[in-house]
Amino acid sequence: MRMVLLFTTLAVLYAGLLVPFTKYMLERPIAVKIGYLQDAKVVKLLVADQRYLVAQYAVGKVLIYYGTLIEKLKQRVIIPPEHGDMFRMMQTAVELDPYNMDAYYFSQAIFAWETGHAYEVNELLDYGMRYRRWDYQLPFFAGFNSAYFLKDYASAARYMKTAAELSQNPLLINLAARYLYESDQSEFGIYFLESMLKTTLNPKMKVMYELRIDALKAVISIKMAARQYVDKFGIPPASLKQLQAAGILIEIPQDPYGGEFYLEQNGTVRSTSKFAMKGRGQ
Repeated sequence: MRMVLLFTTLAVLYAGLLVPFTKYMLERPIAVKIGYLQDAKVVKLLVADQRYLVAQYAVGKVLIYYGTLIEKLKQRVIIPPEHGDMFRMMQTAVELDPYNMDAYYFSQAIFAWETGHAYEVNELLDYGMRYRRWDYQLPFFAGFNSAYFLKDYASAARYMKTAAELSQNPLLINLAARYLYESDQSEFGIYFLESMLKTTLNPKMKVMYELRIDALKAVISIKMAARQYVDKFGIPPASLKQLQAAGILIEIPQDPYGGEFYLEQNGTVRSTSKFAMKGRGQ
């Protein structure tokens, strides 16, 4: 009898705990954390000749973390990325293994574009250039950042010249001399991202590049419609709805980052998303 009573009491207690715990698990806020990795100097002392493996682990962890956020975004669940911790982890990874190209690809794709830290990314690329002296991609990335984000054309010319000399690519040689950026920055951005899309092997990063390419293509379509409006009416459009009303823009393109496009007074095409997943510490 005592055993039955004990069993019944435990069952009631279990049910009393299970129901609220299950409710909490279903309703809890989704949290995805990147974690922390110690300073590269400390890690080198701890892992010795395994530092390349630790560097790859760090890069892989950031890629998986960010890939999870993208999947959540597709499900309309927005989780702010921990950009600061992500970048610090990439810095550590590069210091452990300056030959790890995935670290440079990811840093260029995310931190220069999403957080506006192009200068810090260029410092990371400069570090990598001291080791990957044969690789034209790092100075190409840095040259793009200098022109597109920092408006530092002297540095852009220097980086692009190095990239052109290493690659012997006619377009890079042309970029170094003529600043393709100055003719149309969106088209320059698309070319840059498409070049990265062709060279990266990571499927998650390909999705990131494609997302941003789609956003820039939408910008170009709006800019072309705005030019047609000026040609037709002699004045710039005040809004995208004016372009629609005039029958020039059939429909307003969707921003793949979830924002809404609009025109500034000077005619520049912007989006409320700023083409970025919003994160902490930007």
